[in-house]
Amino acid sequence: MRFKVFYLVSFLVFIGCKKEKLSLKFLNEVVVKDSLIFKNTIVGGISGIDFYNNKYYMIVDDAKNPRILIADIRMRNDSIKSVIFEKLIRLNDSISQFYKENALDLESIFIDNCQINLVSEGAIIKGKDPSIFIADIQGGFQEKVDIPNYFKANSKEKPKHNAAFESSTKSYDKKGFWVAMEAPIDADGEEPTFHKTQSPIRITYFDKLIKKATKQFAYQLEKIDKPAKGKVNLNGVTAILEYKENSFFVIERIYQSGYGSYGNTVRIFKATIEKESTNTLEIQSLKEQAYVSLKKELLLDFNTVQDQLTDKIIDNIEGITLGPKLSNGNRSIILVSDDNFQVYGKQLNQFLLLEIVDK
Repeated sequence: MRFKVFYLVSFLVFIGCKKEKLSLKFLNEVVVKDSLIFKNTIVGGISGIDFYNNKYYMIVDDAKNPRILIADIRMRNDSIKSVIFEKLIRLNDSISQFYKENALDLESIFIDNCQINLVSEGAIIKGKDPSIFIADIQGGFQEKVDIPNYFKANSKEKPKHNAAFESSTKSYDKKGFWVAMEAPIDADGEEPTFHKTQSPIRITYFDKLIKKATKQFAYQLEKIDKPAKGKVNLNGVTAILEYKENSFFVIERIYQSGYGSYGNTVRIFKATIEKESTNTLEIQSLKEQAYVSLKKELLLDFNTVQDQLTDKIIDNIEGITLGPKLSNGNRSIILVSDDNFQVYGKQLNQFLLLEIVDK
């Protein structure tokens, strides 16, 4: 009898300790033709995407004409069939001067309670702060969210130019949202290079009721793998999605000039907040204090599926959102790329569908 009890207890402990075994499976890709005209504007520069009220909202990173596209992504047989753009929302300052006074380098979007939540990198070299702000459903400014001082352009710890607030996600508990930096701030570490470095970015939680940061965690970036061919070699986080409480999909995108249309290396990691993860919100410099980063695990490297992509190109992936349920009951995610309006050569308006496989 003692042996039976021992094996039963051991089995229950095993079940209780069983860890989530997650993977991502590439399903298909649709490319929207470049320089497509919609409502007298060019479709391109898509740097964020969110699913809300059965439609997909996308932010266009165009400082001269910031705007939001609303589309229907039509599915057939667990594949994206087409992307149909249906509406355009322009950001307008009817009362406030916020849009005119701030540098709107818009990088992420999510919709909550009929409000549009937007994230901007600002312009650090011009002394313009990164920002998080809320617009109404017509694009009119409503309010901004307070950010920690070390994220501001003129702070001692300041962010790097063009590497500040890059991504956001609604929190799984629906009580707030997360915002992630693209690269480390000056006080935290060096940018990734060709050898392993301490390169932490901060992922910050904001309580949506008080509109302030209440916790934060560090996430370590990977080193750059391919040899340099040009002067630009960088890695950063371009999109995050909290898919269950304290667990994120994190997109890291390495870009290297000199490789033409093949300069991007894109990977998706699972990042997890664990009991030992350090809340870094009150730490002014991660260089000067010990901390424990988020646990991370590689889920998908797009190099493994490049033969299934248009011209074997994985482009500048900057947006992620949950997609529809698939025929087998699994959830999906949809990714979108920012083609930079073709300014740097041939790029793609790329929409990718992945299946979330929980073994």
